[in-house]
Amino acid sequence: MDSLHQYRIAILVAYLLVQGADYWLELLNLRHMQRYGRNIPEGFEKYIDENTLEKAVAYTLDKTRFGIAESAAGNILMIIFLFGGLLGIYDRWIQSLHLSFIAAGIVFFLVLQYINTILSVPFSLYNTFRIENRYGFNTMSGKLWVSDLLKSTLLSTLLLGVMTAAGLWIVRSSTEYWWLYAWGFFLVFSLFLMFISPYVIEPLFNKFTPIEGEELTERIRETMGKAGIRVSSVLKIDSSKRSHHTNAYFTGIGKVKRIVMYDTLLAKMNDREIVAILAHEIGHWKKRHILKRIVAVEVLALAGMYLAFRLLQSDLPSALFGLQNATFYAKAVIISFVAGIITFPFTALSNYISRRHEEEADRFASALTGDPESLAGSLIKLSRDNLSNLHPHPWYAAFNFSHPPVTERIRTLRSLAGQGTDNQAEND
Repeated sequence: MDSLHQYRIAILVAYLLVQGADYWLELLNLRHMQRYGRNIPEGFEKYIDENTLEKAVAYTLDKTRFGIAESAAGNILMIIFLFGGLLGIYDRWIQSLHLSFIAAGIVFFLVLQYINTILSVPFSLYNTFRIENRYGFNTMSGKLWVSDLLKSTLLSTLLLGVMTAAGLWIVRSSTEYWWLYAWGFFLVFSLFLMFISPYVIEPLFNKFTPIEGEELTERIRETMGKAGIRVSSVLKIDSSKRSHHTNAYFTGIGKVKRIVMYDTLLAKMNDREIVAILAHEIGHWKKRHILKRIVAVEVLALAGMYLAFRLLQSDLPSALFGLQNATFYAKAVIISFVAGIITFPFTALSNYISRRHEEEADRFASALTGDPESLAGSLIKLSRDNLSNLHPHPWYAAFNFSHPPVTERIRTLRSLAGQGTDNQAEND
C-alpha cells in the first residue's frame, strides 16, 4: 500500500512538472516578446507599423495570461478530482444508479462533459466579450454565443453518446479483442464524420457560399487545373458574424473535400494573394499531409488502445488512486490522465512534423503559382490582421507552433522568389 501511495505521489509530481514546463515556456515566450516584440521584422515595413506591433504585444500578453489562468484553474480541479477522492465518490454514485453497463457508461461520461462545459462558460465569456472585444476582434452577439453553446452541447452529446454506446457494446461483446474492434470502429466513425461534416455539421454554425468574382473564379480554376486536383468547391464562410480574425482551411475527404476561406480574409486580400493561399491548401492535399497524419495518429491510437486493454484487465489503475471496486469507466479516466503525462514530450515531435508539412505546402504553392511573393504578402497580412506575435522564443515555437514562425516563412518564400520558381508544381 505504501508503494502504491508513492507511485501516486510520483504521478502527481510528474503531472505538476509537465504543467510547470508548459507554463515556463509560456513565460519564457512572454519575456522574449516584451524584449523584441516591438521591432519591425525585415520585409514587414510596408505592412506593419510600431502601433500595430504595440497592439500585438498587448494582445499576446492578455491572451497568454488568460490562458495560464484558465489552465491553472483546470489543473487544480483535475488534481482535486483525481487525487482528492472525488473520482471515487462520483464512481460510487454511478454504481448506485444500478444501470446497465452501457447506460452507466453513457451517464458517466456525459455528466463529466456537462460539468466541464459549465465550468468553461465563464472563461469563454471573458475571452469573447472582454479580451476579443478589447482588441476589436469580437463581432458575436450574446444571442449567437448562447446559440453556439446550445448547438455544440447538443452535438457533442449526440456524438459522445453514440461513441460511448458503441465502444462499450464492443467491450461487452468481445472481451479478448475489443481493443482491436473498438479501434476499428473509432477509425471508421472519425472518417465518416470527416465525410459528412461539410454538409451536416459545419452548416449548423456557418453559412457557406461560392467565392464571388469571375476573374478570381477563373484564376482559381486555372490553379486547380495546374495542380491536377479536383475539389468539390472553394467556398466563403461568414466568419465575420463572430470575429474579425482571418483564416482558411481544408475540410472533408474524398469527393466532398473543399477549401474554405473566411469572408474576412477575402475582404483583405487581393486576387493573387487569395490564389496563393488556395495553392498552399492544395499543397497539403497533393503532398498527402492529411493522409500521413491520419495514418500516424491511428497507428499510435492502436498501440494506445492495446495498452489500455491490458491495463483495464488489472486493478492497477484503480489501486494507484485508492479506488475500490472501480468501474471500467473510472479506470479509463485514470489511464487517459496518465497517458496525457506520458505523451506530453511527443507534442514537440508532432508540431515539428506539422511545421515540415507547412514548409512543403509553401514550396508547393510557390512552384504552382510561380509567385512566392504573393504568398509572403498574404502571410504578412494574416499575421498583422490577427495581431500575431512576430518574435516568438525559439524554444516556445519549437514545442508549440504547428506552423513555422511567420518571419521564417517569409524569408524562405522571398529566397525562392530571388531564385526564381518553376511555374509547374510537382504532381506527386
